Amino acid sequence: MSALRAGIITVSTKGYAGQRKDESGPAMRAALEGAAIEVVHADLVPDDVERVATAIIAATRAGANVVLTSGGTGLSPNDLTPEATRRVIDREVPGIAEALRAHSLTKTPHGMLSRGVAGALGGALVVNLPGSPKAARESLEVLIPVLAHAVELLGGGSGEGGH
Repeated sequence: MSALRAGIITVSTKGYAGQRKDESGPAMRAALEGAAIEVVHADLVPDDVERVATAIIAATRAGANVVLTSGGTGLSPNDLTPEATRRVIDREVPGIAEALRAHSLTKTPHGMLSRGVAGALGGALVVNLPGSPKAARESLEVLIPVLAHAVELLGGGSGEGGH
C-alpha cells in the first residue's frame, strides 16, 4: 500500500493578499499530521480558476497523492474552486463530496450550499473542503478513514486489504 502524501491548497484572495490570516491550511496540516499523513506541499492562492488548477497540478508534481483544497466552494461569484478542480481531474468521485455535505448538514443547514467536488487526477485524489478551519477539520474526520483505500485503488491496487 502506498504511503499517504498530502498537498494542501488554501484558496483565499484575502489570505493571498495578506488581508486575512490563513487558518484553514494550518488546521488541515495539524489534522493530517495527527493521522500520520505527510504533508509534502502547501500553497495559498487567490480565488482564480487558473491559479487553483495550477496549484492542484503542482501538488501532484511535488509527490502528493492526496490534494486537499480549502475555500472557494460556496455560492459567491468568486467561489470557483470546483470549476478549477473539474478542469484538472480525470474523473469525479461524487460519493466523497456527498458524504462531506451529508456530514456538514449534521452541523449546519448551510452545508447544503457547498459545491465542493472530489475526483481523481492520475493516481491522486483531489478533494475540495470548506474554507472555515472548523468545517475543514470536521470534513477531514469523515475523509481521513477512506484515504488509504482510495489511494490504493487509484494506484492500481486491488483494494482487498481495505475491506
